[in-house]
Amino acid sequence: MSGKPFYITTPIYYVNDKPHLGHAYTTVAADAKARFHRLRGEAAHFLTGTDEHGQKLERAARAAGMEPLPFCDMNSAKFQELWAKLNIRFDDYIRTTEERHKRGVAELWRRVHAAGDIYLSTYAGWYAVRDEAFYAESELTDAPGGKKLAPSGAEVEWVEEPSYFFRLGKYQGALLEHYARHPEFIQPEARRNEVVRFVEGGLRDLSLSRTSFRWGIPVPGDERHVIYVWFDALGNYATAAGFAPGRGGSGLPPESPWPADQHFIGKDILRFHAVYWPAFLLSAGLPLPRQVFSHGWWTVEGQKMSKSLGNAVDPHWLIEEYGVDAIRYFLLREIPFGLDGDFSHRALIERINSDLANDLGNLLHRTLNMVKRYRGGRLQRASGEEELPEDELRAAAIAGKQTWEREMEKTNFQEGLKAAWHVVSAANKYIDATAPWELAKNRNLERRLDAVLWNAAASLRVAAAMIWPVMPQTAERIGQQLGLAENWLRAPFAELVDLRALPEALETRLGDPLFPRIEEEARAEIERKVAARIAEGEEGPAPGAMPPGLVSIEEFRRLELRAARVVEAERIPRSKNLLKIKVTLGGAPRTVVAGLARHYAPEDLLGRTVILVANLQPTRLMGMESQGMLLAASDGERLLLAGVEGEVAPGARIQ
Repeated sequence: MSGKPFYITTPIYYVNDKPHLGHAYTTVAADAKARFHRLRGEAAHFLTGTDEHGQKLERAARAAGMEPLPFCDMNSAKFQELWAKLNIRFDDYIRTTEERHKRGVAELWRRVHAAGDIYLSTYAGWYAVRDEAFYAESELTDAPGGKKLAPSGAEVEWVEEPSYFFRLGKYQGALLEHYARHPEFIQPEARRNEVVRFVEGGLRDLSLSRTSFRWGIPVPGDERHVIYVWFDALGNYATAAGFAPGRGGSGLPPESPWPADQHFIGKDILRFHAVYWPAFLLSAGLPLPRQVFSHGWWTVEGQKMSKSLGNAVDPHWLIEEYGVDAIRYFLLREIPFGLDGDFSHRALIERINSDLANDLGNLLHRTLNMVKRYRGGRLQRASGEEELPEDELRAAAIAGKQTWEREMEKTNFQEGLKAAWHVVSAANKYIDATAPWELAKNRNLERRLDAVLWNAAASLRVAAAMIWPVMPQTAERIGQQLGLAENWLRAPFAELVDLRALPEALETRLGDPLFPRIEEEARAEIERKVAARIAEGEEGPAPGAMPPGLVSIEEFRRLELRAARVVEAERIPRSKNLLKIKVTLGGAPRTVVAGLARHYAPEDLLGRTVILVANLQPTRLMGMESQGMLLAASDGERLLLAGVEGEVAPGARIQ
């Protein structure tokens, strides 16, 4: 292997909490793509790591009663532990608290500044600490209590402080030209179109520093400022590739893998990678990455995966329950890479039973069981015409290999795995058609029996090679049971996928089934465990739980909806959105704070009968206790209070 390696990266994961299924998905995908290139005899360089700076991290550490760096050490170790369990074979793991990264980011800043693209001014705008991102007023929605929410749902706060800015608008034309000349730069196509529309709409200069916290990389020459966390974090892909001061024009060593061939990211951070990052690189005079591939999100049993919902599935538990390769297979087989998908225990169990146990596992077990029964465990290549694989089996292997290689190259893991299963299916059909158990009854057909068993084993070797990038442990177990040499996967790629390249004689080792079926009793036990984890707040909905979006009649009856008469209404000083409303249910008035000031004048509400959620837990808004919630309809622009038709006494139950 020589020349620049195929350089693939995951995002660097934020260490404010433990890793979840979404992190595992991206990392397994990157690992599989790197292994694909290695299997073909090509050099690959796989980078992952952790993002450890920023205000959100500083606050999370403080909430945990720790200093930021020990907090980062603790949580970064959790990611590395999970990657070891998932059999992730990365080449480099970068942490943004490392000195090599700090030096590289400072050099990137100096180059962008020298290009005239950084200037000092004052920033005033809406900032979401959770997203580490700024938002325009037009992107925000109002929430109870006078709060404003970003499109992600994160609460924003108004920030006014001195800031260095990046001349992002300067690169609008260059970015659009690059997208046009390199349509493969952003994948999938829908995400590319989204980015192009965003950039065509105009780019505002980007705030590039903060002074309101200290946990970050100081701005070179002005340590009152900390470098904006995304300029810091995005730089990891170059700093891990050796970008640093004192290395000449490119800032990179001769052996550097830069530019990245693929950045794998979630669609929530697409704008940072497909707009900001290439603009920074253009300014600094560095080559752009060749592709940004934005995959979709996972829901859990039909619900969005979220720590706040308590359903961010713990990959450690999944590994313990189902096994590493079953999880790796499910994540990359269930949905096309780039689209959203749903994780459910039922779907996972079906994949295990159907694809892994019935198809692949059964092919290995039945083949080697017959080798053991009829040939004492020894595979022997037949001589003469009997040795040749039948046309259909050979054609399936050739077609499967070609499709697999093309789809894996395109980062279509689902279709790549389907191609591998095309070979598995063909081999199972071949055994059914040739009926070795019948051949074994006739001494005159011994050479034919040897040929059939050898061809079935050769198909298994081809399939094992094809699944190795996604299921490395399973591929290696197949090789061991076939009796292949320990380093069989290091053979030339053309040999690995050639049916006729199986050694002439092998001592097989029939082992336990690769993937035992999960029968009804075991399914019920898994459901019991999931239910227990839900009760402990560690898991999403149980298998077979109520379909997403529905509630039971018992849950609905817990809501106490009452007709309420408005007796007083007034504006709340210092709030543009909130009204203080007093309602009666037939007794003493209640106070409700509602975000209606933009839609109703206080006097318009007096005497109206509205619908109140009467048993909602009180909350404090603008220093006042709100004792319920009024129901209203929204069309995105207006809020219209819900009421009742005709006269009804205050306090009447809505049902």
